[in-house]
Amino acid sequence: MATLHVVSHSPFTDSHFNSCLRVCGAHDAILLCGDGAYALQTASAPCQALQAQGLKVFVLTEDSQARNLPVPTWAESVDYPAFVQLSIDYDKVNTWL
Repeated sequence: MATLHVVSHSPFTDSHFNSCLRVCGAHDAILLCGDGAYALQTASAPCQALQAQGLKVFVLTEDSQARNLPVPTWAESVDYPAFVQLSIDYDKVNTWL
């Protein structure tokens, strides 16, 4: 079963991001929103971990733009309607609170 993991906390302030990476399966995806978008900071450990893991990564456009974060080519920027569609497309949604 494929799971969409929604991460909204900064990877620099708590352990939700690292815990999420540990449990992600090969068919899972991560959606970064809110301060979770900071995981895309260029050359940061969280960004390198996401790229190395080879998971499908999405980020809410509004949140990456608000934080002036470029979206790498291996990640996809999505709007709210696309977020809703992702929630439908994946078997489960796990929000890391």
